[in-house]
Amino acid sequence: MDRKMLGRRGEEFTCSYAVQAGMKVLCNNFHCRAGEIDIIARDGETIVFVEVKTRSNKSYGSAAEAVTPAKIRKIKAAALEYITQNNLHDSNFRFDVAEVYSGSDGMSINYIRSAFE
Repeated sequence: MDRKMLGRRGEEFTCSYAVQAGMKVLCNNFHCRAGEIDIIARDGETIVFVEVKTRSNKSYGSAAEAVTPAKIRKIKAAALEYITQNNLHDSNFRFDVAEVYSGSDGMSINYIRSAFE
């Protein structure tokens, strides 16, 4: 399976996880000039911006380690664009990271709430 397909499957798996956890998925793959957000969901009164990192193994470190300071800046800039476009300035926000691992026994997730501010 190529990396793009693996990433897509990881995002689908994370959406299912979010719904089972009681969240409502609002948007997948939000793109703007500032960057991209994999999943935007509502968890109660909180808007959640989720970065999904999918790996087939941990040989290059954990998936969350790939969320660098530069990536965080892009996610925050894209989140601000989404907030502005949807007039959500008075909402609560959270940034989560989903580490998804794909192996011979299927997919597993390590979901990190409030991974960064």
